[in-house]
Amino acid sequence: MTEPTLFIGGAGGKLGRRVIDLLRQRGHAGRIIAGTRDPEKLGHPEGVEVRRADYTDPAGLESALGGVDRFLIISTDQIGTRLANHLNAVAAARAAGVKELVYTSMPAPEAPSAISFAPEHLGTEQAIKASGLRYTILRMSWYTENLLGTLPGVLARGQWYTSAGDGRVSYVSREDCARAAAGALLRPAADRTYTVTGPAALTTREIAAEASRLAGRPIAVVDVGDEQLAAGARAAGVPDYVIENFIVAFDRNTRERKVASVTDAVESLWGERPISVADVLAANRAALLGAA
Repeated sequence: MTEPTLFIGGAGGKLGRRVIDLLRQRGHAGRIIAGTRDPEKLGHPEGVEVRRADYTDPAGLESALGGVDRFLIISTDQIGTRLANHLNAVAAARAAGVKELVYTSMPAPEAPSAISFAPEHLGTEQAIKASGLRYTILRMSWYTENLLGTLPGVLARGQWYTSAGDGRVSYVSREDCARAAAGALLRPAADRTYTVTGPAALTTREIAAEASRLAGRPIAVVDVGDEQLAAGARAAGVPDYVIENFIVAFDRNTRERKVASVTDAVESLWGERPISVADVLAANRAALLGAA
């Protein structure tokens, strides 16, 4: 039986590159095609064919998908135009004769959601389900690595202002997201949606305690309301767009228990337990302390 040809969209990014590495490590015997807007930037990875693939160029994307069996659509970071680009990708896949789609979505994108870009993910999921193609949707929880952008400043101040209350987040490492995506590509799609999480859902205080232990510095978690959180961020010079769409929205989303579920998706798709927040922070201790 011929092994399927796999196409990784957005292969120039960190997640896409790691998916390709994992597919090669698992010894996939079929073709692996890396799709990217800038093939020169990706170079010539061993055993991988590189094709130009731009979601804003439907005709070019359809051509790039020729001969492909399974297509990993890694969500783009172009908030506002993302849905249109994703719809182009789904349409091009169908026109090119792709048989199966894998898509990296977000947790609980259904309305109502505090996350402004949730409708883009939900709309993409709906388009995939309406396409007639087989699919695997991977609702990835928030990256653990995102904490490395927050915690150094928290450690420097010794205070963590939050409106998340006692809400929990099932942070998942980028490595585990790549494992889940690679695992999904290596098996026939079963028209299934997975929520991809780490091994535990943690409160802000639990994360602060772990960061404090690793850094040897105290962190006081300060509970505030959404308006107070926004005012403090604004006083620190954070742009309103970031405050409204990320800082406050993510804390509210946490408070509303939208990212608290814990699943076995990583183990089910890849065969290994996911990496804990504590282990990710420990492995990146220098980054944790770097800006503090």
